[in-house]
Amino acid sequence: MDRFTETTSVSWGGRLKQSLIGMLIGIVLIIACPFGLFWNEGRAVTTAKSLDEGAGAVVSVDAGRVDRANEGRLIHLAGNTDVSDTVADTGFAVTAKALRLYRRVEMYQWKESTESSTRTKLGGGEETVTTYSYEKAWSNESINSADFKEPNGHRNPRMDISGQDFVAKQARLGGFALSRDVLDQLGNWEPLSVPENRLGAMRSAYRGSKPISLTQDGIYLGNSPDEPVIGDYRITWVVVAPGELSVIAKQVGNSFAEYQTAAGDGLLMTAEGIKTADDMFAAARTENTILTWILRGVGLVLLFVGFMLVGGPLAVFADVIPFIGSIVRLGQGLLAFSAALLLGGGTIAVAWFAYRPLLTVAVLAGVAVVIGLFIYAGRRKPAIV
Repeated sequence: MDRFTETTSVSWGGRLKQSLIGMLIGIVLIIACPFGLFWNEGRAVTTAKSLDEGAGAVVSVDAGRVDRANEGRLIHLAGNTDVSDTVADTGFAVTAKALRLYRRVEMYQWKESTESSTRTKLGGGEETVTTYSYEKAWSNESINSADFKEPNGHRNPRMDISGQDFVAKQARLGGFALSRDVLDQLGNWEPLSVPENRLGAMRSAYRGSKPISLTQDGIYLGNSPDEPVIGDYRITWVVVAPGELSVIAKQVGNSFAEYQTAAGDGLLMTAEGIKTADDMFAAARTENTILTWILRGVGLVLLFVGFMLVGGPLAVFADVIPFIGSIVRLGQGLLAFSAALLLGGGTIAVAWFAYRPLLTVAVLAGVAVVIGLFIYAGRRKPAIV
C-alpha cells in the first residue's frame, strides 16, 4: 500500500475566518431544519391517511380473471408470476427466463483513503497531519483518480462498462400483465450462473478488446483473474425469478397503475409471496413510522450541527489557550444538544397539533388526567388505624 503524508497548519485568524463561514452555514441549518421537521410530520400524516383510505377502498380479486367492473379501482391480488419470453443483456448475450435481470459490474481501480489527526497549538493555531493511502480494490463505481491528492502513479482508466437493469416485456400475474412500475419494485435477487457453452456467444457480443474468461460467479475481462491489473472487470448477473407475488394497485385494463388517493399519496405496492391486503397495508404503515422517526433523527442531528457551527467562533476565540477551548467546546456541545431538542421537539409538537389536532388534544387530556390522579393521590391523607 502506498502512503503519502501531509502536514498543514491554519493560523488562529484563518480558523476564525473559517468559523465565521461555518456560523453562516449553521444559521441556514437552524432556519431550514424546522421546516424540514414540520414537512416530515405532514408527510407522515398524508401517508397514513392515504394508507387508511386505500385499506378502506381496496378490493381483493382473483388473479386468474380480469373483471372489467373493477376498472379504475384499487385492487389486491396474489398468485404466481410467469414470463412467456426471456429477458436479455444483449451486450454480453446473456439471457434468462426471469422478471428482471441485472448486470453487476466491478472494475479494479486505485482507491484513496485518508486519516487525519488535528491538534490545537498555543495561540489558537491548528496543525493537521493527514496520511493518504492508496490501494488497489474492486469497485462498482468509477473512482476519479484526478481528485487524488497524489494522482501520479495512481491513475484509473475510465469505467466504460456499467451496471444495467433489464425487465421482461411479457411478464404476467395470472391474467394481468405486470407493468414496468410493478417490476421495478421487485428485488428478490438470485445469482445467475453463466454456462460454459455461452462463452463463444458472449465473446461475439462483447464490443471491447479485453480477453473474456469464465469465473465461478460470472465472467472476467482481463488477462488473468488471479493477477488482476488496473482496468480489469468482474461481471456477474442476478435475476428476479418468477414466483409468488402480491400486488395492490389500480386496475387499468389488464394491467396496473398507481392509485391516486384523495389524501394525496399514490398507492402501488408489491410484496414477495402470498400476502393479504391487511398484511400489506400493515407493513406499509410500519415503513411509514420507521421513515418518520429516521427523518426526525436526521433533523435533530442537523439542528445540533447548526447550533455547534453558530457557536464555533466562540470556541476558536477560547482556543488561544487550548485547555480553555476544550472546556468551552464541552459546554457548547451541551447547549447545542439542549437547543436542538427544544427547537426540534417544539417544531414536532406544533406540527402534531397542526396535522393531528384531535389526537393532540386527546393526548394532552390523557396527560392532564394522569397528572390530576397523581396530585389527588398525593393529597389524600393516610387513614389512621
